[in-house]
Amino acid sequence: MSDRGTFDTNVVTVTRFVMEEGRRAKGTGELTTLLNALCTAVKAISSAVRKAGIAHLYGIAGSTNVTGDQVKKLDILSNDLVINMIKSSFTSCVLVSEENDKAIIVEPEKRGKYIVCFDPLDGSSNIDCLVSIGTIFSIYRKTTDDEPCEKDALQPGRNLVAAGYALYGSATMIVLSTGQGVNCFMLDPAIGEFILIERNVKIKPKGKIYSLNEGYAKFFHPSINEYLRHKKNPEDGSAPYGARYVGSMVSDVHRTIAYGGIFMYPANEKSPKGKLRLLYECNPIAFLIEQAGGLATTGTQRILDVQPETIHQRVPFVVGSPDDVNEYLSFVQKFS
Repeated sequence: MSDRGTFDTNVVTVTRFVMEEGRRAKGTGELTTLLNALCTAVKAISSAVRKAGIAHLYGIAGSTNVTGDQVKKLDILSNDLVINMIKSSFTSCVLVSEENDKAIIVEPEKRGKYIVCFDPLDGSSNIDCLVSIGTIFSIYRKTTDDEPCEKDALQPGRNLVAAGYALYGSATMIVLSTGQGVNCFMLDPAIGEFILIERNVKIKPKGKIYSLNEGYAKFFHPSINEYLRHKKNPEDGSAPYGARYVGSMVSDVHRTIAYGGIFMYPANEKSPKGKLRLLYECNPIAFLIEQAGGLATTGTQRILDVQPETIHQRVPFVVGSPDDVNEYLSFVQKFS
């Protein structure tokens, strides 16, 4: 009796998918190699996240274990994994990580044409309470023939070649775009591969959920509080929006893409420029949201049009279903 119904013999892995897209776009294969390296890092981080409690990866970086070895905290381990995997793929010349003050310039003998900005473990303050965390990355081409330097990474998001995030939730998933729509890949632990499970994902035009840290309401601009009042007490007789806030951006964004609605980390009096970083948090997520048919704004301009001035620059961040983001912008305009 055939068991072909239970075992797919023609699975589309992330590597196969990117190779097919690259072949159509007449690419060189270097992007496939780079994304492969990132997938390997994500698999290793996923494994570490899953056994963090058992392996004592929680706690203070630099503490020592019984044999005197340095025990690395999960976020530092993740950072090292991503850096080493990308460097050893010979595809990149400049790396920008949330964990490193300065850009990492890849050694001449290992260089390729791409610039990678990443947050190795987004939401890492949530590790100890087992809330979902993620890895975010964005990929640019180097635009000059000069010696690679930090300035090469200061490109607006509209120049992105590819971006994605990995979510370490009830399963491990990579959500990826190479500029031709958004696709979701689930890690199948049985074969150790990311398998395409959803092609060309689209966000709903309008959702029923708003998501932000309302604990800061006292510091918000009046336009935001007015918008929130409108979501909780709609005057037109429609149902109020539900509130959901995980506090791991990847989780909140993933839910927003899946169910629609709006996710906000606006500026406030305590963080006048917002809290999320443009290069490795806002730009990659904005790229994915736009590719899925949504909108991403600072409140005054499109996220992907912001010209970065420093690698750790922060911006206000509002993303989600187009109708919801436009409605939020109408409140901003009312108060300007």
